[in-house]
Amino acid sequence: MRVYLANVEANSAHRFASPLFKDGSFEFIPIPENGGQTSGVRYSDLRSHYDPSRDLLPYVPPRLHDAVCHNDPEFETFTYGDNGETPMSSGLTGIQPGDALLFLAWLEPWADGKRAGGARVYLIGGLSVDYAEFVTSQSDRRGRFAKNAHAIRGDERFFGVAGSSRSRRFRRAVPLTRDISSKVFRAADGGPWRWGGGKSNLPTVLRDLVAEHSDADDAVLLASG
Repeated sequence: MRVYLANVEANSAHRFASPLFKDGSFEFIPIPENGGQTSGVRYSDLRSHYDPSRDLLPYVPPRLHDAVCHNDPEFETFTYGDNGETPMSSGLTGIQPGDALLFLAWLEPWADGKRAGGARVYLIGGLSVDYAEFVTSQSDRRGRFAKNAHAIRGDERFFGVAGSSRSRRFRRAVPLTRDISSKVFRAADGGPWRWGGGKSNLPTVLRDLVAEHSDADDAVLLASG
C-alpha cells in the first residue's frame, strides 16, 4: 500500500481558511471555482457537518457568499478529482485500489465566534481507494462521480478517485507536525522524510509536501512508512 497526500480547500492564497474549534472539530471550506463558473455548489449551499440546519457563511468572506466553490473532495459519496495532466499533479495518476489518499487542509482556530489566527496544516480525512481512473464518459460522470466538482462543472476528462466504505472525514483534525511526519512518512524515493531548511512549522515548508498548480488540487506521491 502507498499513501498519497492531496492539499485541498481554502489556503493562504485565498485569504481565508477553514475553521478549527477548541475540541479539534472543524468545518471544511472548499476553494473557489476557477474561471467564473456559474453552475455548481455555492458557498451558500454548504452546510455544517455537525448541524445541517446551519450554513457555513460565517466562515466565508462576504464577497464569496454567492460564488461557486470547488467542493472537492466531497465526503458524501467519497470522491476526489484532479486533471492529472500537469507535472505537479500527474503523480496522483499512479494511485491504485488498496492505496490511501489523505487530505491536507489549512485550518484556522476560532474561539467565541471569531477568528483566532495561526492557521496551520491538518489532516482532515481520506479515501481508502477502490477506484482510480481517468473519467471521460457521460455515464461515469453521472454515476459514481455525479457529486464530484469536476463532473459538475463539466470537465471532459479528469482523474477520478473513489473510496470504499472505509473512507472517512475525520471527526477531529490531526495536526501534521514534523514529529508525526518523520515517524509516518517516507519520501517518494523511499528515503527518510526530508524537511527543508530545518523548519518545524508546516506552512513554511508546505512546498516539501505539495507543489501548487492552478487548480489547487495538489498531490504528491509518498511511500508509506
